[in-house]
Order: sequence, then C-alpha cells, then structure tokens
Amino acid sequence: MNWTHFGLAVLAAGIVSSITDWFFFGILFHGNYKINSEVWRRGPGTNETPAIIGSTLIGFVAAAAFMTACVVFQVHEYCPALELAGLIALMGALPITITNSFYIKMHSSIVFSHCLGWTARLVVAALVAGWLLG
Repeated sequence: MNWTHFGLAVLAAGIVSSITDWFFFGILFHGNYKINSEVWRRGPGTNETPAIIGSTLIGFVAAAAFMTACVVFQVHEYCPALELAGLIALMGALPITITNSFYIKMHSSIVFSHCLGWTARLVVAALVAGWLLG
C-alpha cells in the first residue's frame, strides 16, 4: 500500500466531504431546522465553532475508516468502491438517521437532507478511493 496515496485520499475525501456536509446539513432546507428549534443543542446567537470543528474531524475519521476498509477488502476500483459506499449507507448511515427521526422531532426534509448528506459523503470517499487507491 502506498501511504502517500492513502493520506492524500483521506485528506481529499475529508475536505470534499466537509463541503458536501456544509451543503446538505447546513444549507439545504436550513429554515426547517427552526421548526423544532428546541431539539437542537445550540440556539441562535451561540458559538457553533466547536460543533463544526468536531463534525469536520469526524468526517476525516470516517474518510480514513472508508479508505482502510478499501485497503483491507482490496477494493481498488470505482465500481466496487461505490458498491461498498452504497452498502455502508444502506446498513449504517440511513437506518441510523431514519431511526433517530422516530425518536427525535425532526422535519422530514431535514431527515431527507441528512440521508442525502451521508450518502454524498460515502460517494465522495468511494470516488476518491477509486482515484487514489486504484
């Protein structure tokens, strides 16, 4: 395994995923977060920087975990990497997000955007893995 390519893959996937997170979790349907404002930890006018930093770091950890899975399972091409991303989305990210919405008051558009966001994060990781780990 080429550690330089692995590191670049984690870095690239982490950076691009932070941009997709910004769109799907922050911009898309942003007004609908206010519908159930009591659910969210931070209210208007509070400092969200620590939460943003923590969320971004988790994105890099997720990218590293995906790249590690690709190396361990010898996934080195685009199609198998995208299949792996789809399976992870179907067995992890989407069920957790949807199940959480059964117990946490969230507008359906927010649940939808979070599902799209997690899927986008995994697709980005798969494309980067196919490019740099192939």
